[in-house]
Amino acid sequence: MRAKRNFSVIIRQDEDGFFVASVQGLPGCHTQAKTLTELRKRVREVISLCLEVAKNDISYRRQISINEPAFIAMEMVEA
Repeated sequence: MRAKRNFSVIIRQDEDGFFVASVQGLPGCHTQAKTLTELRKRVREVISLCLEVAKNDISYRRQISINEPAFIAMEMVEA
Protein backbone atom coordinates (compact mmCIF):
# COMPACT_ATOMS: atom_id res chain seq x y z
CA MET A 1 0.00 0.00 0.00
CA ARG A 2 1.30 3.46 -0.93
CA ALA A 3 1.96 6.01 1.79
CA LYS A 4 -0.32 9.02 1.72
CA ARG A 5 1.17 12.48 1.20
CA ASN A 6 0.01 15.84 2.43
CA PHE A 7 -0.31 18.75 0.02
CA SER A 8 -0.71 22.43 0.83
CA VAL A 9 -3.74 23.90 -0.92
CA ILE A 10 -4.29 27.61 -1.35
CA ILE A 11 -8.00 28.53 -1.51
CA ARG A 12 -9.29 31.91 -2.57
CA GLN A 13 -12.62 33.29 -3.72
CA ASP A 14 -12.81 34.92 -7.14
CA GLU A 15 -14.85 37.96 -8.17
CA ASP A 16 -17.79 35.73 -9.20
CA GLY A 17 -17.95 34.03 -5.79
CA PHE A 18 -16.36 30.73 -6.88
CA PHE A 19 -13.81 29.10 -4.59
CA VAL A 20 -10.56 28.38 -6.43
CA ALA A 21 -7.96 25.92 -5.12
CA SER A 22 -4.33 25.60 -6.19
CA VAL A 23 -2.34 22.61 -4.99
CA GLN A 24 1.17 23.69 -4.12
CA GLY A 25 3.85 21.29 -5.26
CA LEU A 26 1.81 19.92 -8.18
CA PRO A 27 2.17 22.15 -11.26
CA GLY A 28 -1.11 22.96 -12.99
CA CYS A 29 -3.13 21.32 -10.22
CA HIS A 30 -6.12 23.66 -9.81
CA THR A 31 -9.88 23.34 -9.46
CA GLN A 32 -12.91 25.45 -8.57
CA ALA A 33 -16.41 25.06 -7.14
CA LYS A 34 -19.34 27.11 -5.84
CA THR A 35 -19.09 25.69 -2.30
CA LEU A 36 -16.21 24.75 -0.03
CA THR A 37 -17.68 21.28 0.43
CA GLU A 38 -17.64 20.65 -3.31
CA LEU A 39 -14.21 22.24 -3.62
CA ARG A 40 -12.70 19.85 -1.07
CA LYS A 41 -14.07 16.89 -3.01
CA ARG A 42 -12.70 18.27 -6.28
CA VAL A 43 -9.28 18.97 -4.73
CA ARG A 44 -8.89 15.29 -3.84
CA GLU A 45 -9.95 14.32 -7.36
CA VAL A 46 -7.51 16.71 -9.07
CA ILE A 47 -4.64 15.59 -6.83
CA SER A 48 -5.36 11.98 -7.80
CA LEU A 49 -5.40 12.94 -11.48
CA CYS A 50 -2.10 14.84 -11.23
CA LEU A 51 -0.45 11.94 -9.41
CA GLU A 52 -1.74 9.56 -12.08
CA VAL A 53 -0.16 11.76 -14.78
CA ALA A 54 3.09 11.76 -12.78
CA LYS A 55 3.23 7.95 -12.93
CA ASN A 56 3.47 8.01 -16.72
CA ASP A 57 5.02 11.40 -17.52
CA ILE A 58 8.61 11.77 -16.38
CA SER A 59 8.81 15.45 -17.37
CA TYR A 60 5.78 16.26 -15.18
CA ARG A 61 7.16 14.11 -12.37
CA ARG A 62 10.39 16.15 -12.40
CA GLN A 63 8.37 19.35 -11.81
CA ILE A 64 6.73 18.07 -8.63
CA SER A 65 8.05 19.67 -5.45
CA ILE A 66 8.91 16.84 -3.10
CA ASN A 67 10.17 19.03 -0.25
CA GLU A 68 7.48 21.64 -0.32
CA PRO A 69 7.87 24.30 2.38
CA ALA A 70 5.29 24.21 5.15
CA PHE A 71 2.56 26.84 4.95
CA ILE A 72 2.65 29.05 8.02
CA ALA A 73 0.06 31.80 7.64
CA MET A 74 -1.59 34.38 5.46
CA GLU A 75 -2.20 37.89 6.66
CA MET A 76 -4.12 40.86 5.33
CA VAL A 77 -2.01 44.00 5.67
CA GLU A 78 -3.46 47.44 5.17
CA ALA A 79 -1.02 50.01 3.85
